[in-house]
Amino acid sequence: MNLEHYLPVNGGLRASILVAGLFLGAWLIGLLVQWIVQRVLHTLALRTRWVWDDVLLDHGVARWLARAVPPMIIQYGIVLIPGVPDRYDEGIARLAEAWLVFCMGMAVSSLLSGLDQLYRQGGPVQRQSLKGLVQLARLVVMIFTGLVIVGVVTGRQIGLLLSGLGAMSAVLLLVFKDTILGFVAGVQLSTNDMLRVGDWITLPAAGADGHVLDIGLHAVKVRNFDQTIVTIPTWKLMSESYQNWRGMVEAGGRRIKRALLLDASSVTELTPEAAAGIWPGEAATAYLQGQLPGLPDGRSGAGWQATNLGLFRTYARDYLERHPRIRQDLAVVVRQLPISGEGLPLELWCFTQETALAGYEAVQSDIFEHLLIQLPRFGLRLYQQPAGTDLRAIGAGMREAATTVPGA
Repeated sequence: MNLEHYLPVNGGLRASILVAGLFLGAWLIGLLVQWIVQRVLHTLALRTRWVWDDVLLDHGVARWLARAVPPMIIQYGIVLIPGVPDRYDEGIARLAEAWLVFCMGMAVSSLLSGLDQLYRQGGPVQRQSLKGLVQLARLVVMIFTGLVIVGVVTGRQIGLLLSGLGAMSAVLLLVFKDTILGFVAGVQLSTNDMLRVGDWITLPAAGADGHVLDIGLHAVKVRNFDQTIVTIPTWKLMSESYQNWRGMVEAGGRRIKRALLLDASSVTELTPEAAAGIWPGEAATAYLQGQLPGLPDGRSGAGWQATNLGLFRTYARDYLERHPRIRQDLAVVVRQLPISGEGLPLELWCFTQETALAGYEAVQSDIFEHLLIQLPRFGLRLYQQPAGTDLRAIGAGMREAATTVPGA
């Protein structure tokens, strides 16, 4: 085709008009291709039950591939325009090729993001997170894309650019320190299955006590139970100790470990006749006969004496063993702790079937409320610090006693 016949102007102006037309045509064709691709893929996505086409469409993979059409037209069309100086021809071709490389790099990066979303949607929430690895892969893709673009624009080989980066390794290590630490920590967390999205973790040093929302290359997001979000550097989960409650959820039992503070002065000896009037159960009869559960022979030693506290401890254990919400295949223990200035602690150690907070607290409250109202039945009293009403009652009693003393 003889373009000079259709554009009878001088060479420089003709070349400029043709280059401008090439750019305009490439831009219009790019818009048309994007519109067609978006409409076709959107229609196919609506008619199929697959999820991957919707995800890739939402992440713009097809959009970036369509944007690669204009630079391809410019790169291969610029050589067909007569009268363009070689230096301009080569420069425009290089810029178009750099644009093409950038679009392809963004398409690959979007594809990786879409694959990560497909992975997270393809199974339960408690799956291992690959977001850190995907972010690292995207970073590598963008660095490689940048090197290729620099090499295309400058006309240098990538090997020479990489050799220059080797001389700057100390600077690169300093710049990407957090990225390297986060990548190493993410690999260890994922390989050892130490952390998953959805896990309940506790890290007091970072103020974290809630469920893991996201595991990234640089940070882990945790939603606390007060609905605040804490961001923790990924490497910090390897350098500091944290508590993961996943084992509790998988076991299906949440531990109750709480004590009743009893008044030690209310503990008394107990006769079989008195015990029969308090609690005439089989476990009470076994206790009065000196049969103590947990001992190898089930018998108490010499000098053993029944007490109202021991009977109440037996009652509490029997109550827990009969409770429908307590796991009987896990430990059920009622024990005394050392006496302190706060009274005589009687601790309950058991596991509920309810692991959710609301159900767990409901079962725990029900157990302790029942035991509290049983204390007077066994002749026991709770220990607590005197309240203001107690002090006023003591003062009123002292004043009343003083008024009844002769000569006062």
